[in-house]
Amino acid sequence: MSILKVTNLGVQFQTNDGVVNAVNGVNFELNKGQTLGIVGESGSGKSQTVLAMMGLLAKNGKTSGEALYHGQNLLTMGAKDLNKIRGDRISMIFQDPMTSLNPYLTVERQMTEVLELHKGLSRRAAKKRAIELLDAVRIPEAARRVGMYPHEFSGGMRQRVMIAMALLCEPELLIADEPTTALDVTVQAQILTLLKDLQRDFGTSIIMITHDLGVVAGLCENVLVMYGGRAMEYGQADDIFYHPSHPYTIGLLGALPRLDHDGSELVSIPGNPPNMANMPKGCPFSERCVHSSARCVSELPPLAASSLNPQILRACHKPAEELVKAAEEVTHV
Repeated sequence: MSILKVTNLGVQFQTNDGVVNAVNGVNFELNKGQTLGIVGESGSGKSQTVLAMMGLLAKNGKTSGEALYHGQNLLTMGAKDLNKIRGDRISMIFQDPMTSLNPYLTVERQMTEVLELHKGLSRRAAKKRAIELLDAVRIPEAARRVGMYPHEFSGGMRQRVMIAMALLCEPELLIADEPTTALDVTVQAQILTLLKDLQRDFGTSIIMITHDLGVVAGLCENVLVMYGGRAMEYGQADDIFYHPSHPYTIGLLGALPRLDHDGSELVSIPGNPPNMANMPKGCPFSERCVHSSARCVSELPPLAASSLNPQILRACHKPAEELVKAAEEVTHV
């Protein structure tokens, strides 16, 4: 059952240098209990896509399209109605827990405030629930540490606090924006295991925003690959990982370090991301694509079903058959 359907989502920012088109016509759907991974380089529009849905864009931001949560368009919803959903039915884990947590308030106060506002609990009942959630995310001595300030926790523990806060009201949808950034690989693995366990226990749907394809492989059923504010490829994770058919997806997979190669040189995608205030006429990836043609430069490819697998949507003029063969030479799969 679909709980979220995003159609033709657009995000624009009015700046001194002109209009910046951060997100352009993005579409996706999320079912109950599913995990969707949104991947791409920095500046590809991943975070702005979900910030638009949460009503958290900067003041110069403007949205278009639809983001229907159980039939209600989040993009046109008033602040009062949106506040009833945010933190209650939809929660978000932000990228940097140190700047997302209030340094002047204890963890206890920051957690109990959510429960008092959305659930009407007393301070004592809210504190008890906060301790239970800190226990659930495996923070040692939760009853004692709930009274501490954010700076008294390590980076990994602060991220656990953020996850606990996001789960206080048992949301139906959890948005995780780069939740493992700046964490070492051991803590990263613990956080991902924690999210999977919590999803199993609470039945929560998750949108995972990341640039790490390894994170997506271990957690997500579906993947949306973004570049230049557009969807490049969209479909089931296994299909896209084992049979990528878009040059950008192939480039991302090829850039992953390989354990079966002795070479010390890391592969990278040449060139730089496009200027979002001055987007190319054709495919936004055309200037960096080794398969680019004159048509790619002049004509924007639509997001359409792959000729090899109709379950995969791709935005590319190049035949999928040719790119799948090219992918076998540069990826692990």
